[in-house]
Amino acid sequence: MSGPGGGWERPGPRDHHKEPGELPPNRTQAILEATKQVATLLKGAGHPFALAGSVAVYAHGGPDNLQHDADFCVLPEDADAVAATLRDAGLEVYTPPEDWLLKARCLGQDIDLIFRLARQPVTRELLDRADRLSVESVHMPVLSVTDLVASLLTAFTEHHCDFGAVLPIARALREKVDWSRVRRECGADPMPGAFLYLLERLQVVEPEEESHDGP
Repeated sequence: MSGPGGGWERPGPRDHHKEPGELPPNRTQAILEATKQVATLLKGAGHPFALAGSVAVYAHGGPDNLQHDADFCVLPEDADAVAATLRDAGLEVYTPPEDWLLKARCLGQDIDLIFRLARQPVTRELLDRADRLSVESVHMPVLSVTDLVASLLTAFTEHHCDFGAVLPIARALREKVDWSRVRRECGADPMPGAFLYLLERLQVVEPEEESHDGP
């Protein structure tokens, strides 16, 4: 599920109806089926895109208990054309109050069409770095692991900082991530920097090597 600017979001009010101790329903297969249908429509229309969010994490080998939605990154200038493609296929597409995405419904599942990821416009360079992976036998572009993790960390703010949601992702994907690039791109900000420090203390990643001047 996407948070502010296309990052990770804590469960919302729709999760609060569960009885104490009740496990959420396993929606993994339903979300994957919706993901495959939307990706097939976008590929067929020739729209540049990349899978993001929890389904991208799953595609890269991360946790597979999907609970919320499927996220797709699209170029800002393509947003209207993408919406038209999905509407022509019979999907409901609507504009939410947030100004960084469109939303759709496919097979009863929520779809986020993100054109600003972690407060930055989605770029062709970002999409060009995507990996082509199989998601339940459907090949599609998926955000690179490093871009995916960097986007999750960049989305941390003082008002939205759920380390608990991102920690298992970092653990699962740590060997595939270019942590030096993650540190360069978002480590200077307080919340991402704190999360990176937590990963070091938990021995999920190696501490950053300090450079020393002199002989």
